[in-house]
Amino acid sequence: PSTRPPQPPPAPDPAARAVGGAALDTAGLVVPPASTAPPPVTATSWVVADLDSGAVLGGCGPHEYAVPASVQKLLLAATMLPRLDPNREVTVTAGDLAVEPGSSAVGLVEGGRYRIETIWLGLLLRSGNEAANALARLGGGPDGLAGGVRAMNEEAHRLGARQTHAVTPSGLDGPGQFTSAYDLALIARACFANPAFRRYAATRTAQIPAQPALRKKAFAISNDNMLLDQYPGAIGGKTGFTDLARHTYVGAAERGGRRLVVTLLGAEVTSQRGWQQGAALLDWGFAQPRDASVGRLVEPGELDRTAPPAGGGASALAGHADLRGGAPGPGAAPSAGVTVAVGAVLTAGGAVLLARRRRHAAAAAATMSTGPVLREPEIPEQD
Repeated sequence: PSTRPPQPPPAPDPAARAVGGAALDTAGLVVPPASTAPPPVTATSWVVADLDSGAVLGGCGPHEYAVPASVQKLLLAATMLPRLDPNREVTVTAGDLAVEPGSSAVGLVEGGRYRIETIWLGLLLRSGNEAANALARLGGGPDGLAGGVRAMNEEAHRLGARQTHAVTPSGLDGPGQFTSAYDLALIARACFANPAFRRYAATRTAQIPAQPALRKKAFAISNDNMLLDQYPGAIGGKTGFTDLARHTYVGAAERGGRRLVVTLLGAEVTSQRGWQQGAALLDWGFAQPRDASVGRLVEPGELDRTAPPAGGGASALAGHADLRGGAPGPGAAPSAGVTVAVGAVLTAGGAVLLARRRRHAAAAAATMSTGPVLREPEIPEQD
């Protein structure tokens, strides 16, 4: 497919920015009052959250729009894992292989017959873009791939990821495709609630079967998420990269009976890769008290069950009020006293991040007026 230019992000929506709690409506740093300072990272936005309780331990620009790259495949997984029989054998089509030349692929072949489980492993271990196309097509009903992408957007809405809009199932850049660090945490939580996803995401190596009729030999693939081998307690995640998105990452780990997830967007690789930045933020999260939070991950369907109160919609989506009209629930973050910056250094760092975001938005707007631009192909992060 031809390269299409990006689009500037939508205008800020106060209701969407308040999802999970009013304290999360910030372009800067938000951490609990008594917490230690989080480690410095190059990501323009990030979130650390508890997969089990749903508490958001901290973040930077949690609701800032960004481009997902291959972490988009987690939304595909959350949508299609319940729909597709992993033991069903399917045929890969020429349309499935229509991905950007040089972008990440697992090596499926046109006319090849594969179990859906094999295609999932190709998607989650090697970030196969042709695997994403095949799974979206197979789960998209009569409308095929287009139906699959539509289902992904419906699932994002159900999960409460109101700042997420998918255009491609793989995360390859498309106009109008965005997400946020908070939304990615919601999506990751849904993925890790699925036993099949946990098994696939923790798989180190897998075998892609031979295709004798096509004279193709079997071959092995390995997981490109280095957190699994380098971080004690790692349980899985997803890497991503495009020239527009830069490095994106989602990773999860378990320690002392707690399961935390980190999501980061717009990272640059200087001294640390995306997964290493994620590992540093996970270390910070595990060092915080169990009751520390600045907000929470909303439950699937919660926002649709909650009618906006008279006089404005933002507070209806702010996750810290009891949505039935009572007192704040357990684990709710305080509305006052939440630290939105830690010292002058972090304040300056926030200014740098805001400047980067403005430059990215300006560049996106410029491409809309000047036409398509070339971008680097998507690659596994360790490359």
